[in-house]
Amino acid sequence: MIDFELTEEQKALVEMARRFAKERIIPVAAKCDQESRFPREVFDEAWKLGLVNPTLPAEYGGQGLDEVDNVLITEELAYGCTGIQTSITANTLGFTPVRLAGTEEQKKKYLGWLAKESILCSYATTEPAAGSDVAGMQCRAHKQSDGSYVLTGQKQWITNASHASFFTIFATENPELRHRGIGAFIVERDQKGLSVGKHEDKLGQRASDTASVMLEEVRVPANQVLAPPGQGFKLAMETFNQTRPDIGAGATGLIRRALDECVAYAKERKTFGVPIAQHQMVQAMLAEMAIRLEATSLLVRKAAWSLAKNIRNPLTSACAKAFGADAAMATAIDAVQIFGGNGYVKDFPVEKLMRDAKILQIYEGTAQIQRIVIAKHVLGN
Repeated sequence: MIDFELTEEQKALVEMARRFAKERIIPVAAKCDQESRFPREVFDEAWKLGLVNPTLPAEYGGQGLDEVDNVLITEELAYGCTGIQTSITANTLGFTPVRLAGTEEQKKKYLGWLAKESILCSYATTEPAAGSDVAGMQCRAHKQSDGSYVLTGQKQWITNASHASFFTIFATENPELRHRGIGAFIVERDQKGLSVGKHEDKLGQRASDTASVMLEEVRVPANQVLAPPGQGFKLAMETFNQTRPDIGAGATGLIRRALDECVAYAKERKTFGVPIAQHQMVQAMLAEMAIRLEATSLLVRKAAWSLAKNIRNPLTSACAKAFGADAAMATAIDAVQIFGGNGYVKDFPVEKLMRDAKILQIYEGTAQIQRIVIAKHVLGN
């Protein structure tokens, strides 16, 4: 039987996350955006409340919440600011490969570390010449006689790189092998040869830290090898399958924020002697926003439900991400239109929402890549 009603525990979780967004994220979001600064103090407070790493397994010190709980939290944080939300929730992307493929020793060490301390971790596949084409990565992994590997190369657009205590890094033993050569490795920040590049000055989500990671003959001991070459690509793809609903949840929060801002503005702003909310063209845009909100929310919750039930459903995850990202961008553009000239200046919040929304169509698989994934499933490939 299908049931859309939240449990009492989930209602309490949503209320806590919503209050946190209202009291701790929204008041600092505009300034953090302007300064391109990640508010680490907000992250630390979120960690203390249990809003960071919610799906960390209980056996390693985490809360052990499921993906439905996770997307509920993500939506509320994204309502406050998708940039701050991205950096708060990126730990889930970073530790999911360890949860999926790590040895018991690796899980105890790295998942346990996340449970005990307010630290950040990063996920690193993207390179200067390998974004959507993950199999085209050039970062090399050379195996040594003792089972360790030496990593050399560069990763780009890595969320939280400037703050991460450890990284899940994907590299290949031979670029010519493409997906068959890729492995995954856990690299700690203080390991010799790892350095972090400049903080990127971005269009949107400026409150989320993004930087490059340089690897200069970084030796990774055998006990930090997460997946040997040949097994890393599958791990990377399954990680995305499990985290794409989170992007849809972020989109849901942004759409809801845009709709709320527009409704409040449309009731106050007057043209031709009446509030613009009385103009049918404005009403039509508000209605479209509401449709996108409902549709995105339902897709996200279905994808999250599948993961919570251990039902592998990459189609729904990709749909949630693709539809949600496009819906958020369209909604943010309409929000600026409803605000008119006021929407084009930084004194009003919708200008930021439009800039923040764009990356949702790019990171963790572009809108076009999602459609390739979807098409393959539809065609049975």
